[in-house]
Amino acid sequence: MSEEFELKRLHATPVKNSGRSKGVAKGDGILEPFLVDVKEYDESFSVSRKVWGKLSSDAVNNGRREPMLLLALGSEDKAPVRVWVISDAMGQEMLSAWREING
Repeated sequence: MSEEFELKRLHATPVKNSGRSKGVAKGDGILEPFLVDVKEYDESFSVSRKVWGKLSSDAVNNGRREPMLLLALGSEDKAPVRVWVISDAMGQEMLSAWREING
């Protein structure tokens, strides 16, 4: 797996960042309305206030988007488990939209 692969799988547009090689911010992409930060680990990843705060700040500074973590947990011998982490407000909005569409 690679963060670039995960962004392509979502059809997200990688975020440009002149400080990185190839001009792309590692693991960051835009999938409207989200700024996505991909985190890949074998077994686990801890979501902290610091991690969420940095992503939230980056999302606001990058077009006032919604922050989203895409956690891809797995290794070469284990199929990945993918989890989206979004804010409660966005989750409630998505739930409301789902209920409106599905009754």
